[in-house]
Amino acid sequence: MSDRILIVDKPTGITSHDVVNRLRKALHNKSIGHLGTLDPMATGVLPLLCGRFTRLAQFFSSDRKAYEGEIRFGFSTDTYDAEGTPASPLVNVSLDLNELRVLALNFTGEIQQRPPDFSAKKINGVAAYKLARKDKPVELKSVPVKVHCFEIQSVCEDRARFVAEVSAGTYIRSLAHDLGQALGCGAHLTSLRRTRAGEFSILQAVPLDAIGPDTEGLHPRLVLPEMPCVTASVEQITYIRNGRPVNLPEYSNCALVKVFYSQTGLLAIAERVAGTLFRPKVVLYGSNEALP
Repeated sequence: MSDRILIVDKPTGITSHDVVNRLRKALHNKSIGHLGTLDPMATGVLPLLCGRFTRLAQFFSSDRKAYEGEIRFGFSTDTYDAEGTPASPLVNVSLDLNELRVLALNFTGEIQQRPPDFSAKKINGVAAYKLARKDKPVELKSVPVKVHCFEIQSVCEDRARFVAEVSAGTYIRSLAHDLGQALGCGAHLTSLRRTRAGEFSILQAVPLDAIGPDTEGLHPRLVLPEMPCVTASVEQITYIRNGRPVNLPEYSNCALVKVFYSQTGLLAIAERVAGTLFRPKVVLYGSNEALP
Protein backbone atom coordinates (compact mmCIF):
# COMPACT_ATOMS: atom_id res chain seq x y z
CA MET A 1 0.00 0.00 0.00
CA SER A 2 3.03 2.31 0.04
CA ASP A 3 2.81 2.89 -3.73
CA ARG A 4 -0.42 4.72 -4.57
CA ILE A 5 -2.07 7.94 -5.67
CA LEU A 6 -4.22 9.70 -3.09
CA ILE A 7 -6.48 12.70 -3.60
CA VAL A 8 -6.67 14.65 -0.36
CA ASP A 9 -9.42 17.10 0.50
CA LYS A 10 -7.06 19.62 2.06
CA PRO A 11 -8.46 21.43 5.11
CA THR A 12 -8.01 25.15 5.62
CA GLY A 13 -5.29 26.59 7.81
CA ILE A 14 -2.35 24.41 6.77
CA THR A 15 0.07 24.43 3.86
CA SER A 16 0.28 21.77 1.16
CA HIS A 17 3.65 20.78 2.61
CA ASP A 18 2.02 20.35 6.03
CA VAL A 19 -0.30 17.79 4.43
CA VAL A 20 2.67 15.90 3.01
CA ASN A 21 4.52 15.92 6.34
CA ARG A 22 1.46 14.70 8.22
CA LEU A 23 0.90 11.80 5.82
CA ARG A 24 4.57 10.85 5.78
CA LYS A 25 4.18 10.15 9.48
CA ALA A 26 0.71 8.60 9.29
CA LEU A 27 1.61 6.29 6.40
CA HIS A 28 5.20 5.63 7.54
CA ASN A 29 6.35 6.62 4.07
CA LYS A 30 8.95 9.32 3.46
CA SER A 31 8.44 9.21 -0.29
CA ILE A 32 5.34 11.39 -0.77
CA GLY A 33 4.95 14.46 -2.94
CA HIS A 34 2.08 16.70 -4.00
CA LEU A 35 1.03 17.89 -7.45
CA GLY A 36 0.33 21.62 -7.39
CA THR A 37 0.05 23.83 -4.33
CA LEU A 38 -2.87 25.27 -2.40
CA ASP A 39 -2.61 28.38 -0.23
CA PRO A 40 -3.12 27.71 3.51
CA MET A 41 -6.57 29.33 3.42
CA ALA A 42 -7.75 27.16 0.51
CA THR A 43 -9.37 23.74 0.73
CA GLY A 44 -10.03 20.96 -1.75
CA VAL A 45 -8.24 18.81 -4.28
CA LEU A 46 -4.59 18.11 -3.51
CA PRO A 47 -3.20 15.08 -5.42
CA LEU A 48 -0.45 13.12 -3.68
CA LEU A 49 1.93 10.60 -5.22
CA CYS A 50 3.24 8.00 -2.79
CA GLY A 51 6.19 5.63 -3.00
CA ARG A 52 7.18 4.57 -6.50
CA PHE A 53 4.35 6.63 -7.97
CA THR A 54 6.36 9.81 -7.27
CA ARG A 55 8.33 8.84 -10.39
CA LEU A 56 5.21 9.54 -12.46
CA ALA A 57 4.92 13.24 -11.57
CA GLN A 58 6.22 14.34 -14.97
CA PHE A 59 3.22 12.79 -16.74
CA PHE A 60 0.46 14.58 -14.86
CA SER A 61 -0.83 17.80 -16.34
CA SER A 62 -2.11 20.49 -13.98
CA ASP A 63 -2.84 22.94 -16.76
CA ARG A 64 -6.54 23.28 -15.94
CA LYS A 65 -7.98 23.82 -12.46
CA ALA A 66 -11.47 24.58 -11.17
CA TYR A 67 -12.46 26.52 -8.06
CA GLU A 68 -15.39 27.87 -6.13
CA GLY A 69 -15.18 30.58 -3.53
CA GLU A 70 -16.26 33.88 -2.06
CA ILE A 71 -15.12 37.49 -2.57
CA ARG A 72 -15.74 40.30 -0.12
CA PHE A 73 -16.08 43.80 -1.56
CA GLY A 74 -15.46 47.12 0.18
CA PHE A 75 -11.71 47.04 0.77
CA SER A 76 -8.60 45.35 -0.55
CA THR A 77 -5.82 43.66 1.45
CA ASP A 78 -2.08 43.44 0.92
CA THR A 79 -2.25 39.67 0.35
CA TYR A 80 -5.43 39.88 -1.78
CA ASP A 81 -7.17 37.54 0.69
CA ALA A 82 -8.67 37.58 4.18
CA GLU A 83 -5.36 36.69 5.83
CA GLY A 84 -3.83 40.04 4.93
CA THR A 85 -4.16 43.53 6.38
CA PRO A 86 -6.47 46.16 4.84
CA ALA A 87 -4.79 48.08 2.04
CA SER A 88 -7.59 50.52 1.22
CA PRO A 89 -10.29 52.42 3.14
CA LEU A 90 -13.54 50.60 3.88
CA VAL A 91 -16.27 51.53 1.39
CA ASN A 92 -19.95 50.70 1.79
CA VAL A 93 -21.11 48.70 -1.20
CA SER A 94 -24.39 47.64 -2.72
CA LEU A 95 -23.65 44.78 -5.08
CA ASP A 96 -25.56 44.20 -8.29
CA LEU A 97 -25.35 40.63 -9.57
CA ASN A 98 -25.70 41.53 -13.25
CA GLU A 99 -23.09 44.28 -13.00
CA LEU A 100 -20.61 41.92 -11.39
CA ARG A 101 -21.25 39.25 -14.00
CA VAL A 102 -20.52 41.72 -16.79
CA LEU A 103 -17.34 42.92 -15.07
CA ALA A 104 -16.17 39.34 -14.51
CA LEU A 105 -16.38 38.69 -18.25
CA ASN A 106 -13.56 41.21 -18.70
CA PHE A 107 -11.29 38.80 -16.83
CA THR A 108 -11.98 35.75 -19.00
CA GLY A 109 -10.04 34.42 -21.95
CA GLU A 110 -6.33 35.04 -22.37
CA ILE A 111 -5.43 37.91 -20.05
CA GLN A 112 -2.39 39.54 -18.50
CA GLN A 113 -2.39 39.06 -14.73
CA ARG A 114 -0.08 40.51 -12.09
CA PRO A 115 0.63 38.01 -9.29
CA PRO A 116 0.13 39.17 -5.67
CA ASP A 117 3.13 40.66 -3.88
CA PHE A 118 2.60 37.94 -1.29
CA SER A 119 3.26 35.04 -3.64
CA ALA A 120 5.99 32.49 -4.31
CA LYS A 121 6.98 34.17 -7.58
CA LYS A 122 10.73 34.67 -7.67
CA ILE A 123 12.47 38.05 -8.07
CA ASN A 124 16.19 37.57 -8.64
CA GLY A 125 15.92 34.21 -6.93
CA VAL A 126 13.99 35.50 -3.90
CA ALA A 127 10.31 34.69 -3.31
CA ALA A 128 8.18 37.82 -3.62
CA TYR A 129 6.44 37.22 -0.28
CA LYS A 130 9.78 37.36 1.55
CA LEU A 131 10.40 40.84 0.15
CA ALA A 132 6.83 41.93 0.89
CA ARG A 133 7.08 40.81 4.52
CA LYS A 134 10.13 43.07 4.93
CA ASP A 135 8.31 45.99 3.28
CA LYS A 136 10.79 45.92 0.42
CA PRO A 137 9.74 46.89 -3.14
CA VAL A 138 8.13 44.03 -5.04
CA GLU A 139 8.39 44.43 -8.80
CA LEU A 140 6.36 41.69 -10.43
CA LYS A 141 5.44 41.80 -14.09
CA SER A 142 2.08 40.72 -15.44
CA VAL A 143 2.10 37.27 -17.01
CA PRO A 144 -0.24 35.69 -19.57
CA VAL A 145 -2.83 33.32 -18.09
CA LYS A 146 -6.02 31.78 -19.42
CA VAL A 147 -9.31 32.09 -17.56
CA HIS A 148 -11.74 29.63 -19.10
CA CYS A 149 -14.58 30.65 -16.79
CA PHE A 150 -15.08 33.28 -14.09
CA GLU A 151 -18.75 33.44 -13.17
CA ILE A 152 -20.40 35.27 -10.29
CA GLN A 153 -23.17 32.99 -9.04
CA SER A 154 -24.79 35.03 -6.27
CA VAL A 155 -24.41 38.10 -4.07
CA CYS A 156 -25.32 38.72 -0.43
CA GLU A 157 -24.59 42.05 1.24
CA ASP A 158 -20.90 42.76 0.54
CA ARG A 159 -19.99 39.25 -0.64
CA ALA A 160 -20.23 37.32 -3.89
CA ARG A 161 -19.97 33.60 -4.62
CA PHE A 162 -18.18 32.52 -7.78
CA VAL A 163 -16.86 29.60 -9.79
CA ALA A 164 -13.73 29.73 -11.92
CA GLU A 165 -11.80 27.47 -14.26
CA VAL A 166 -8.28 28.61 -15.05
CA SER A 167 -4.90 27.61 -16.43
CA ALA A 168 -1.97 26.75 -14.19
CA GLY A 169 -0.26 29.83 -12.80
CA THR A 170 -3.47 31.84 -12.46
CA TYR A 171 -3.99 33.47 -9.07
CA ILE A 172 -7.62 33.48 -7.97
CA ARG A 173 -6.61 36.05 -5.35
CA SER A 174 -5.59 38.37 -8.18
CA LEU A 175 -8.92 37.82 -9.94
CA ALA A 176 -10.73 38.86 -6.76
CA HIS A 177 -8.48 41.89 -6.23
CA ASP A 178 -8.71 43.04 -9.85
CA LEU A 179 -12.50 42.66 -9.87
CA GLY A 180 -12.66 44.94 -6.83
CA GLN A 181 -10.44 47.47 -8.56
CA ALA A 182 -12.69 47.40 -11.62
CA LEU A 183 -15.74 47.99 -9.41
CA GLY A 184 -13.93 50.88 -7.72
CA CYS A 185 -14.35 49.69 -4.13
CA GLY A 186 -11.60 47.15 -3.52
CA ALA A 187 -12.10 43.44 -2.83
CA HIS A 188 -10.35 40.38 -1.48
CA LEU A 189 -10.78 36.62 -1.45
CA THR A 190 -12.44 35.24 1.68
CA SER A 191 -12.70 31.54 0.83
CA LEU A 192 -11.47 29.21 -1.89
CA ARG A 193 -12.08 25.55 -2.65
CA ARG A 194 -10.40 23.69 -5.49
CA THR A 195 -12.85 21.28 -7.06
CA ARG A 196 -10.65 19.94 -9.85
CA ALA A 197 -6.93 19.78 -10.65
CA GLY A 198 -6.17 18.32 -14.06
CA GLU A 199 -7.83 14.91 -14.21
CA PHE A 200 -8.57 14.78 -10.47
CA SER A 201 -11.96 15.75 -9.00
CA ILE A 202 -13.22 16.62 -5.54
CA LEU A 203 -15.45 13.52 -5.85
CA GLN A 204 -12.28 11.42 -5.53
CA ALA A 205 -10.92 13.34 -2.55
CA VAL A 206 -10.61 11.89 0.94
CA PRO A 207 -10.54 14.08 4.08
CA LEU A 208 -7.02 14.33 5.48
CA ASP A 209 -8.00 12.93 8.89
CA ALA A 210 -9.58 9.88 7.25
CA ILE A 211 -6.41 8.73 5.50
CA GLY A 212 -4.45 5.88 7.03
CA PRO A 213 -2.19 2.98 6.04
CA ASP A 214 -5.14 1.00 4.64
CA THR A 215 -6.65 3.82 2.57
CA GLU A 216 -7.05 2.70 -1.03
CA GLY A 217 -5.39 4.81 -3.68
CA LEU A 218 -6.83 5.48 -7.13
CA HIS A 219 -6.88 2.48 -9.44
CA PRO A 220 -3.80 2.80 -11.68
CA ARG A 221 -5.82 1.97 -14.79
CA LEU A 222 -8.01 5.03 -14.20
CA VAL A 223 -5.23 7.61 -13.90
CA LEU A 224 -3.51 9.21 -16.90
CA PRO A 225 -6.55 8.33 -19.01
CA GLU A 226 -4.95 9.64 -22.21
CA MET A 227 -2.55 6.67 -22.10
CA PRO A 228 -3.86 3.24 -23.17
CA CYS A 229 -3.39 0.32 -20.77
CA VAL A 230 -1.29 -2.63 -21.88
CA THR A 231 -1.18 -5.90 -19.95
CA ALA A 232 2.27 -7.27 -20.72
CA SER A 233 3.16 -10.89 -21.38
CA VAL A 234 5.71 -12.67 -19.19
CA GLU A 235 8.40 -12.09 -21.81
CA GLN A 236 7.49 -8.41 -22.19
CA ILE A 237 7.56 -7.93 -18.41
CA THR A 238 11.12 -9.28 -18.32
CA TYR A 239 12.20 -7.01 -21.16
CA ILE A 240 10.66 -3.91 -19.61
CA ARG A 241 12.06 -4.59 -16.15
CA ASN A 242 15.50 -4.66 -17.75
CA GLY A 243 14.91 -1.43 -19.65
CA ARG A 244 14.60 -3.10 -23.04
CA PRO A 245 12.07 -2.07 -25.72
CA VAL A 246 9.07 -4.21 -26.65
CA ASN A 247 6.97 -4.45 -29.78
CA LEU A 248 3.33 -3.28 -29.39
CA PRO A 249 1.81 -3.23 -32.92
CA GLU A 250 -1.73 -2.38 -31.78
CA TYR A 251 -0.52 0.88 -30.17
CA SER A 252 1.43 2.32 -33.09
CA ASN A 253 -0.61 5.54 -32.97
CA CYS A 254 0.14 6.20 -29.30
CA ALA A 255 3.02 8.25 -27.90
CA LEU A 256 2.89 6.73 -24.41
CA VAL A 257 1.27 3.66 -22.84
CA LYS A 258 0.80 2.35 -19.31
CA VAL A 259 2.22 -1.15 -18.99
CA PHE A 260 0.74 -3.49 -16.36
CA TYR A 261 2.10 -6.78 -15.02
CA SER A 262 -1.38 -7.68 -13.65
CA GLN A 263 -4.88 -6.25 -13.60
CA THR A 264 -3.95 -3.68 -10.96
CA GLY A 265 -0.15 -3.71 -11.00
CA LEU A 266 1.39 -0.81 -12.92
CA LEU A 267 4.88 -1.72 -14.12
CA ALA A 268 6.00 1.14 -16.34
CA ILE A 269 5.26 4.01 -18.66
CA ALA A 270 6.60 3.19 -22.12
CA GLU A 271 7.30 5.62 -24.95
CA ARG A 272 7.03 4.86 -28.66
CA VAL A 273 10.47 5.36 -30.18
CA ALA A 274 9.99 4.00 -33.70
CA GLY A 275 7.11 2.38 -35.53
CA THR A 276 5.60 -0.09 -33.10
CA LEU A 277 8.60 -0.21 -30.77
CA PHE A 278 8.11 1.08 -27.22
CA ARG A 279 10.93 1.72 -24.77
CA PRO A 280 10.27 2.02 -21.02
CA LYS A 281 10.53 5.66 -19.95
CA VAL A 282 9.84 5.06 -16.25
CA VAL A 283 10.02 1.60 -14.66
CA LEU A 284 8.44 1.17 -11.24
CA TYR A 285 9.85 -2.30 -10.55
CA GLY A 286 13.28 -3.07 -11.98
CA SER A 287 14.69 -6.55 -12.50
CA ASN A 288 16.29 -6.50 -9.05
CA GLU A 289 13.01 -5.66 -7.27
CA ALA A 290 10.26 -8.10 -6.34
CA LEU A 291 6.83 -7.51 -7.84
CA PRO A 292 4.11 -7.10 -5.19
